Amino acid sequence: MGRAEGTLAVTAEGLDKRYRGTAALDGLELRAARGTVHGLLGPNGAGKTTAVRCLATLLRFDAGRATVCGHDVARRPERVRELIGLTGQYAAVDETLSGRQNLVMFGRLFKLRAGAARRRADELLDRFGLAGAAGKSAAQYSGGMRRRLDLAAAMIRTPEVLFLDEPTTGLDPRSRNQVWDAVRALVAQGTTVLLTTQYLEEADQLADRISVLDAGRIVAEGTADQLKARTGGDRIEVVVRHAADLPAVAEILARAGDGPPVTDPDRRLAGAPVADRVAALTEVVRALHQAGLAAEDIGTRRPTLDEAFLALTGRAAA
Repeated sequence: MGRAEGTLAVTAEGLDKRYRGTAALDGLELRAARGTVHGLLGPNGAGKTTAVRCLATLLRFDAGRATVCGHDVARRPERVRELIGLTGQYAAVDETLSGRQNLVMFGRLFKLRAGAARRRADELLDRFGLAGAAGKSAAQYSGGMRRRLDLAAAMIRTPEVLFLDEPTTGLDPRSRNQVWDAVRALVAQGTTVLLTTQYLEEADQLADRISVLDAGRIVAEGTADQLKARTGGDRIEVVVRHAADLPAVAEILARAGDGPPVTDPDRRLAGAPVADRVAALTEVVRALHQAGLAAEDIGTRRPTLDEAFLALTGRAAA
C-alpha cells in the first residue's frame, strides 16, 4: 500500500456496472479520506446505491478497481466485510424484538459470545441515546429511534468504514437531526462514513467532502463551499420599496459589485455578484442613503448547494 492510499478509506478507479447494456456506473472515480464523512450526492437513478453495493461487496462490478482500507474489494471481499458496516435506505431491525434484543441478536450473528453481545448492546444503546427505551419493542420506536438502532446494529463490530445509503429517507426534521448527531458522534470516534444522499442540506451539514454523481460518473467534487463557489460566488441583494427605483439601485450595484447586476421588478429586487461581501454591503448602504433610495431589505448571501447542484447537473437533486 502506498502512502497516498494509506490515507484513504475508500477508493474507486474506473468502476463500471451495467444492467442489460445500461450503465449504472460509468467509470466511477472516488477517493474518501479516513476519518471523514464523504458525501455521494446525486438525483434518483444517478448510481449512488449501485456504488455502495459494489464497494460493500454486495454487487460485482464489471470493470475497474476498488479498495476499502487498502484491501481490494474484488480479490479480498471477505476481509472487506470484516471492516465495514452498512445501513440501507430503510431500517433493518426486527420490530417484534426490543432494542436490546435486536442488538444482542446482531452481536450473536457476528459471532460474539452471549455475554460480550449483551455488553456491546448496552454500550451502543447508551451511545445512541436509546438506553431508556432498550426494553421497548422496536415497533414502539419513532422513525428517528429506529434509524439510530439501525446505526447501532451496523456498529456492533466498530467498523472502520460505515456505508450509509440515504439514511434519513422519509424521516421528519427532528428525527433527521437525531440521525445526523449520531453520524457526527461516530466520526468523532474514528469511523469513516461514506454517505449517499439526495438531500442537499444533509450533504451540506455532514460531509467534509462531496462527490456529485450524475449518470454513473462523478461530475464535480470538493467541499460544500467549493461547490457553491462554482455557481459564481457571493451576491448582494436589495429589495426596494418602489419598483421605479430599481434602475438607480442597479447603477449602485454595478459600481460596488463584481459583475453585472440583475433586476426582478415583480419582487422589487436588484442583485449582483460581489468579491468582498462586507465591503460591498457597506458601500451599497452608504450609496443608497446618499441617493435617498428607500430599501425594505438588503443583505448578502452565499449560493446554496441546491444552486450548485443545478449548475453542475442541470437538474434538481430530488
